[in-house]
Amino acid sequence: MSEVAVVAIFVAKPGKEDELRKVLEANVEPTRKERGALQYDLHRDNAEPRRFIFVERWESQETLDEHGKSAHIQAFRAKAPDLCEHGEVRVASKIL
Repeated sequence: MSEVAVVAIFVAKPGKEDELRKVLEANVEPTRKERGALQYDLHRDNAEPRRFIFVERWESQETLDEHGKSAHIQAFRAKAPDLCEHGEVRVASKIL
């Protein structure tokens, strides 16, 4: 297995910052308990408080794919169009 890293950025629609934060925070504990989750940390951009950033590390692409199928992530995806102005997920493999 080859470890993968993820940076996921979600920008709240104006006025939806608090609601998006609560929805994102609700994903943290269940995700940290998932098989293969090495790191799953939520951050808020200091310069742009509508921007939330997940920094993640997974044991493999397989475990990341399982995460994407989890009930809590599916629930987030259903709510995201109403809360997010923009979302971007980048997956990378470690070089050094």
